[in-house]
Amino acid sequence: LSGVVIRGDLSLDMLPVGPLPSELEGMKELQGREVRVIPGSMTIVNSMVRGAIRHRSTPGLLVVTGPVTFSGTRFEQMVDLSQTLFLQPVTLSGARFLRESYFVQCRFLRDVFAEKTAFGPHTRFHRSVFQGAVTFQQSGFNGLAEFLEVVFEKDANLSRTYFKLGTGFSGSRFQGLADFSEASFDREAFFTFTRFDGDAYFRRATFRSTADFSDASFKGRDDFSKVFFEKGPQFTRA
Repeated sequence: LSGVVIRGDLSLDMLPVGPLPSELEGMKELQGREVRVIPGSMTIVNSMVRGAIRHRSTPGLLVVTGPVTFSGTRFEQMVDLSQTLFLQPVTLSGARFLRESYFVQCRFLRDVFAEKTAFGPHTRFHRSVFQGAVTFQQSGFNGLAEFLEVVFEKDANLSRTYFKLGTGFSGSRFQGLADFSEASFDREAFFTFTRFDGDAYFRRATFRSTADFSDASFKGRDDFSKVFFEKGPQFTRA
């Protein structure tokens, strides 16, 4: 879909339950789960979505076998794609989420592109796994941003990203490069118990409120040069 207006809600829970795609049969953690499959790509670009998009089957799993592209689209209601497995790249660049956007316990097998994306009052990637590289460069999180217990297996680019309300990366693990250079945090930012296995760049970042890195672990190089802390940062037991 390109250049269209979508007025109704889209409930992906209404898809029929089917077998696990053959390429996923070796993943033991997926065995026995209720599976719904989109056997191809999902593309909504340069459009307006006035209804909600939801996948709310908590015990179930949604599998999208093709690329997902939402670039340049404005979502006026909630987008909840929790419990989704994305087999191909996901592109959110230039999209605008005016309401909540939930990607709880998702698994992204390929790269995620979310450059210059505007997120709304609440964004959740809680316990998601990014197996490919991910970029949120120059994006804006205008509300709460939850990246709690997230695993980034490749490089994560959050440089020049803007976080307007509370932000949490607590318990997350960055296995590749974590780039927060020139990022801006207007409210509390929590990196407690966060593991940085690769290099961690915070050069020229701005923290205007609490910056809590208590119990964090830096195994690579860490660069906090020219960082602005409006309050004293916390690195207890880091």
